Amino acid sequence: MTPTYSLPATTDALTIGGREFESRLMLGTGKFSDFGLMREAIEASGAQIITVAIRRVELNAPGHEGLLDALDLDRLQLLPNTAGCRTSAEALRVARLARALTGVNWVKLEVIPDPRYLLPDSLETLQAARLLVDEGFIVLPYVQPDAVLARQLEKAGCATVMPLASPIGSGRGLLARALIETVIDGATVPIVVDAGLGVPSEAAQAMEIGADAVLVNTAVAEAKDPVRMAAAFAMGVRAGREGYLAGRMEMRSHASPSSPTQGVVRLPDPEHPEVGSSK
Repeated sequence: MTPTYSLPATTDALTIGGREFESRLMLGTGKFSDFGLMREAIEASGAQIITVAIRRVELNAPGHEGLLDALDLDRLQLLPNTAGCRTSAEALRVARLARALTGVNWVKLEVIPDPRYLLPDSLETLQAARLLVDEGFIVLPYVQPDAVLARQLEKAGCATVMPLASPIGSGRGLLARALIETVIDGATVPIVVDAGLGVPSEAAQAMEIGADAVLVNTAVAEAKDPVRMAAAFAMGVRAGREGYLAGRMEMRSHASPSSPTQGVVRLPDPEHPEVGSSK
């Protein structure tokens, strides 16, 4: 029987807002064709933190199931987001509305005035983050990969910093890798790579460079088989985290043989008689 290696039992918890989570994959709920498929994808992903756009939350909607009704909120941490907000004032209003509607004081802070590339506004995000923290929110800000901004958000009391890998929904992968590495270096809160990842290998790469978690939505929801892709992302995140904890080998500029060179049998070479000689 071929021996197999089982990954260690999960003892490497992710801590955000005073709560511990086994999964380091967060999942968004947008773009799924129906709630049933969304639920299956969440289950397959093993994700425990689920983002929802507050404008999609329908409470007490007569005659149909609302988004919150479709989620197992006894098991999942709801993370309302301020998607669609263009200014700090709009984000503050939506965050307060989300808390009033859901009773949840977590918020994924998004302030995005740019309609083409959907890039977040750093100054407005920082301003909103400071105010929301003061109001008792657990703030997870979505930002461009800027280490200076990240340190300011940490100082403001944010629970995480969430730098983009590439533009939202683009599936272009870890384009901002070098900048994300500067955000990770010296971070005092979890760094969650968010937006732009397209395949599980890119999530694994983000984890391998030291990210604490990743958040995906479009890559799963728009896959040909969203449930299978959700499971694949879960495996990619786990593999990347284990690889990071294991510690990669040192990179070299030259080749290094994997087998010992001593004792190798060599035949005499007429052009180089010294090779193969026992003398």
